[in-house]
Amino acid sequence: MDKNKLLKILESVSKGQVSVKDAAQELSNYQTEDINFANIDHHRSLRKGFPEVIFGEGKTSGQIIGIMDRMISQENIVIATRVNQEKATMITAHFPSAVYHEDSRMIILEKSALPKKGRGYIQVISAGTSDIPVAREAFLTADAMGNEVKSLFDVGVAGIHRLLCHVKQIQAASVLIVVAGMEGALPSVVAGLVSKPVIAVPTSVGYGASFNGISALLGMLNSCSSNVSVVNIDNGFGAGYVASCINQN
Repeated sequence: MDKNKLLKILESVSKGQVSVKDAAQELSNYQTEDINFANIDHHRSLRKGFPEVIFGEGKTSGQIIGIMDRMISQENIVIATRVNQEKATMITAHFPSAVYHEDSRMIILEKSALPKKGRGYIQVISAGTSDIPVAREAFLTADAMGNEVKSLFDVGVAGIHRLLCHVKQIQAASVLIVVAGMEGALPSVVAGLVSKPVIAVPTSVGYGASFNGISALLGMLNSCSSNVSVVNIDNGFGAGYVASCINQN
């Protein structure tokens, strides 16, 4: 339940438009709601400014639908990540207004888009085309949270001139998300060009010695650029969420 909905309920009681009993019923699941297979944290919007996000991997389509059903009754927006096409087909049939983003495997169901706010825009950069799915997860997360977001794709260190063509745009961003696989060098390069926070996202893209993203992760953790922080392998959602927190606080 977000703050606006809570205020409307309290104002309605104050004006005598809603009885105390009805308001109490509506607030009965104010904090958590146990639906057997999930314990939904309805209080998260008030506590953290954004609803709980559903991690779809390992959940059935029926479980995701059940959680979304209960959440959308109290929230303006519901997001599910790591949802494959088969599950998405069933979920979007149940929620016709939900949008499935196949590239990032995300479902976004919103009653209305959040107004854009923040200090500036978030810049999402991917090193290669193969890194775009993770970059898109970051982009869509930050966008859904009410940020202006821009993207640059396939500007990795193997052709550094592609990145340098966009230096003005990169330097004007309030926070940057840089997504890279292989050796994971791009975040250090970008961080050396800007004075803003750079969130590095290692991906599992690469040949054998990349160890499914571990090489990129270690390279980013060992960055000599002081303004780099690192999230987990393929965690575009986490990067987008943190970038939003930085941009809006």
